[in-house]
Amino acid sequence: MHNNTGSAEVFAANQDPRRWRILAILLTTIFMSLVSVSIVNVALPTIQHSLNATSSDLQWVLSGYALTFGVILVAAGRAGDIMGRGGLFIFGVLIFTLSSIVAGFAPNANWLNGARFVQGLGSGLISPQGIGMIQHYFRGAERGRAFGYFGSMVGVSVAIGPVLGGLLIELGGPDLGWRLTFLVNVPFATLIIILSLMWFPRPLISLGPKTGESNIRRLLRNLNDLDPIGSVLLGLAVLVILFPFVEHSGSQLIWLLFPAGLLIVYIWIRWERFYTASGRNPMVDLAIFSTPSFANGALIMTLYFLGMTSIWVIVAMYLQLGAGKSALETGMIGIPSALLSSVAANWAGRRVHSLGRKIVIGGIWLGIFGMLLSILVVTAHSYGYISIWWLVVSLAFIGIAQGTVISPNQTLTLEEVPLEYAGSSGAIMQTGQRIGTSVGIAVITAVVFFLLNHYSWAVAVSAGFGLVALILTLSLIIAYKDYYRRRDNSLILDEATKPVPNYPFDN
Repeated sequence: MHNNTGSAEVFAANQDPRRWRILAILLTTIFMSLVSVSIVNVALPTIQHSLNATSSDLQWVLSGYALTFGVILVAAGRAGDIMGRGGLFIFGVLIFTLSSIVAGFAPNANWLNGARFVQGLGSGLISPQGIGMIQHYFRGAERGRAFGYFGSMVGVSVAIGPVLGGLLIELGGPDLGWRLTFLVNVPFATLIIILSLMWFPRPLISLGPKTGESNIRRLLRNLNDLDPIGSVLLGLAVLVILFPFVEHSGSQLIWLLFPAGLLIVYIWIRWERFYTASGRNPMVDLAIFSTPSFANGALIMTLYFLGMTSIWVIVAMYLQLGAGKSALETGMIGIPSALLSSVAANWAGRRVHSLGRKIVIGGIWLGIFGMLLSILVVTAHSYGYISIWWLVVSLAFIGIAQGTVISPNQTLTLEEVPLEYAGSSGAIMQTGQRIGTSVGIAVITAVVFFLLNHYSWAVAVSAGFGLVALILTLSLIIAYKDYYRRRDNSLILDEATKPVPNYPFDN
């Protein structure tokens, strides 16, 4: 297996002071990418007005980015494992920057959507390299802290995005304002590229160990190690599975793609097993799924995103269409939750090494409680007993849950994964998140809209929140399963290492 994790790099991972500067670059990047996502949500009405875009065009402004991001994730992660993460990270930032410029100057909706597709590719290259580098350069308690800072930046960027977007649109007006929401990425990305070139270890791109062969031959050999057929099969499977959930064409035939995608997944698994049996390095070592911490953690995260990510979609619809609030008021209601998420992620990151799965379990319980409390708020508001602004309190529990589940679970899930698969394993987990997000939003919002045809907003939204709580309960069951497995293994290990007493009468 060819990778860039030699003995010198393993030592650097434990001792190199550059690891904190590298983390600073990664945090700046996640800030840029997530602010870009949340800004677009606020800018959609002005984009529609400025470009005369249709509702389908606006849908693809969001969906196109998510689709290409999910399709490329695992292949990009494996490429970083083999060829070096730093170089691919910089390349991804460059693609993201250029596509942001194109989006900012887009003359029509087609240009904008094309730029968003490419922007998703750039993010898909960036994300697994960042997770892989955190795994590589941080160990033990430091890794938990690093992922905690990572989670804190997620909370801050999600909170700032809508406010920054609203400010830019206010300053630039309906035609220039939405363009600034894309162009604001350029100074961030320029800084990231400069600092990466200064602070990332050399070489930025490793073609594998030097064995006397030419760079071209080593490059071709490493490209073969990327498992091109496996990469295409998995990317195609993700595309076919996600497409029905992001394209609402109205045709029922489009849902035939979903079972077709599952069939492609089966073919991909068979191919990966054949590829491994032939003595070559597969795109994804399926043996990592036999590692309980990885399998359980990935399933926890997929179920968690299946439920949680639809909450803010439901809240936005309810506040604007049901309660008559403005877009600015809707954006403001989530700020306390996002800031609490940031604080909780930092707190949990410092304690995940000692508390382990208990933090994740507690976070999921808080999420379930927040949903039940939100149902109570919506119901009481429908009878005129309380203000709808009490949702700020109930949604605060959702923010704390976000901070105490996502980053700690990431740390626990990846702690036993070999470093040579750090990028691809992290990308697998993120792919589960993307699929969970797309499926959850499509299904849960469909349930809400169906109930709106027969019942009030209060009933429909409460049912949506109840469905989220049910999905979170499934995630909680898996978390408890992993907790008891870890506890039992720890007891067995303690018993095995306990010294045997030597009694004088034994002989």
